[in-house]
Amino acid sequence: MPNAPESRRRITLNDNGPWLVEGPVEVTGTDGTTVASDRFTVAICTCRRSHIYPWCDTSHR
Repeated sequence: MPNAPESRRRITLNDNGPWLVEGPVEVTGTDGTTVASDRFTVAICTCRRSHIYPWCDTSHR
């Protein structure tokens, strides 16, 4: 069942930083490309300054 509680991902929103997402995750960009990460938690860039976008590399600091 796709909406079962065990299939949900936790996302933590930060006012001045990346979104933290419990992994594994798959992100599809606006251009249709898809990237995946099997990490326990990933940081999704919200400032678009990252050199490894969509992953955060702390370029916003």
